Amino acid sequence: MGPYEIAQRMGVSRQRFQQLTRHPTFPRPYQELRGMKVWLAVDVEEWITKHRPPRPTEDDTPE
Repeated sequence: MGPYEIAQRMGVSRQRFQQLTRHPTFPRPYQELRGMKVWLAVDVEEWITKHRPPRPTEDDTPE
């Protein structure tokens, strides 16, 4: 996954994504291509599961 796909998956801006990549627990890139880093989807999904709990939706709020 590239930065754009990860930012989209997490629902954050690309700038916020860049901030998150500096967090010590964020997975290291799988590979660095010309001017872009890529991550394994499984590593990103695991990190999201551990560190980004789902946000409540309208369906989750009691009436």
